[in-house]
Amino acid sequence: MNNANDRIILHCDLNNFYASVECLKDPSLKGPVAVCGDPKLRHGVVLAKNEEAKKFSIKTGDTVLEALRKCPDLTLVKTSFDDYERYSKIVFSIYERFTDRVEPFGSDECWLDCTGSTSLFGDGETIANTIRQTVRDEVGLTVSVGVSFNKIFAKLGSDIKKPDATTIISRQNFKDIVWPLPASSMLMVGRRTEAKLKKLGIYTIGNLATADEDFLRGVFGINGVKMRRAAAGEDTEEVRYSYIEHKNKSIGHGMTTLKDVCTLTDAETVICYLSERIAKRLSAAKVRGNGIALGIRFFDLTKISKHTQISPPVFSATEITKTCMKILKEIWNLKPIRSITISVFDLTSNQQLSIFDYENHEKSEKLELALEHIREKHGRDKIKIANLVETDFIYDKNDGEDFLPFKR
Repeated sequence: MNNANDRIILHCDLNNFYASVECLKDPSLKGPVAVCGDPKLRHGVVLAKNEEAKKFSIKTGDTVLEALRKCPDLTLVKTSFDDYERYSKIVFSIYERFTDRVEPFGSDECWLDCTGSTSLFGDGETIANTIRQTVRDEVGLTVSVGVSFNKIFAKLGSDIKKPDATTIISRQNFKDIVWPLPASSMLMVGRRTEAKLKKLGIYTIGNLATADEDFLRGVFGINGVKMRRAAAGEDTEEVRYSYIEHKNKSIGHGMTTLKDVCTLTDAETVICYLSERIAKRLSAAKVRGNGIALGIRFFDLTKISKHTQISPPVFSATEITKTCMKILKEIWNLKPIRSITISVFDLTSNQQLSIFDYENHEKSEKLELALEHIREKHGRDKIKIANLVETDFIYDKNDGEDFLPFKR
């Protein structure tokens, strides 16, 4: 497929994951199916849909009413995140039979570096087809797999042909397959970057690959260089070993909501959600943070952020939420918010608490650990902060995973 010294990188993407799990759990679900936060909430939104629903142009983010207008016979199913997590772990364990370099990109996607696995399992295409067949036979789900010599093109490959397909992007064919695609097809090129590129006359990945690097550096900084090199097939980002724990200088999480956040109540709901995810990772890493940063991006793509130091060092979702809400009230002018990001920084594994702080902090820590233990044992949906209950505008594709290529 590639040069002898090329890596063999796979990107595996479970097809219509939430909807596929629901149909697998309940074989009586036939025809178009959409997963939403609560089917009873007609103002809710679609989080996932099956292939049949796609035929009616139903999209993730459509309101339930919009989806029903497009397809009156649409079956609405409530989410069951514990089941999604369980199936994700089963499928990822299959991937680990082929390599120890398995890097998640959300609950339904991951990269595999199979460079060292060919003597056991065959070339990249053979491994991809074997994985697809194994997941289909053992789990009942389908996977689309991109096979390439780098992560960016492997991800593109898994997007090009769905469902249940293998796409090969090699050094020999990538210009024919990849370069005609819109620049926005490539990881790293979001809506705002795409708009800037179009103003520069850069519409396709090929345009981006052949653009002047110094010019792109002047417009986008170092990210311009990275985008051009990725488009040209020069991405060298490694796939993580599945067992490596990364030592973070900070732990953060962010998300774009399915609809704009316009009230303090909705903003607090998103902040609570992000704080819970961050607190879980702080606990797992056995660290605390001496600082918290909050960043918000508005509907018009303008941004604002602020950070603050905190003492004693924080690790609980409650304290993270409390601090972020204080920051939010200081910097928000109630302009509609498109995304929210929280980061806990200046991490330390040593609690240097004063005798006056210790007793209250110890009680808070014991409570947080007890709640986390219950969530791990009985499912994360069993215990939620009150304002997360029945919320369906939160859709977090990268839940539990802080890695985005080139966004260090």
